[in-house]
Amino acid sequence: MFDIGFSELMVIAVVALIVIGPEKLPKVARTVGHLFGRMQRYVNDVKSDISREMALDDLRKLQSSMQDTVRSVEQSVNEEVRSAESEMNKIAADVPAAGTDAPSAAVPGAVAAPDPVKPA
Repeated sequence: MFDIGFSELMVIAVVALIVIGPEKLPKVARTVGHLFGRMQRYVNDVKSDISREMALDDLRKLQSSMQDTVRSVEQSVNEEVRSAESEMNKIAADVPAAGTDAPSAAVPGAVAAPDPVKPA
């Protein structure tokens, strides 16, 4: 990580032994180790938070694109339904009303159906 070789590490250990002294060196080394561990955990937490935020941002982008797609599909379906409805209304307007003698007039030589007989 810091690109420190074994010989450099030994020089640091000897200087620390001389400066700190043999009585306090284990306690200082333990404290430095704890602080280094805390620093690593903090860095890992920050990395995971950043990763989570990036994933959340990607999910938000995906959600907005899916919502746009759904809106466009909904609009096209609504347009098709309106188109089919208007065609059906045109067809219904062209067909004569039920109960008139229009079928015999519409088709030459056709005989109009007799009125249904109602039981007494």
